[in-house]
Amino acid sequence: MIVEKDLAYALNNDIIAGAALDVLSKEPPTEDNPLLTAKNCYITPHFAGNTLEARTRLMHKVYENIKAFLEGNPINVLTK
Repeated sequence: MIVEKDLAYALNNDIIAGAALDVLSKEPPTEDNPLLTAKNCYITPHFAGNTLEARTRLMHKVYENIKAFLEGNPINVLTK
């Protein structure tokens, strides 16, 4: 988690060169969020995974995982 006012300060004072975010502490952001006016701060909508390509890729991976499991060759297995 970041402290948004500290990040805005760092950006506006050239302590860091830039930031790219897709999540803020409050969504939708309030008008007084300091990152909305900070230099070199890029905020993307929090729905990048909603593209047709992303959903298609996700469904293909789900299919591959189920098929592998049913064939006795599970992938992406979590262990203790």
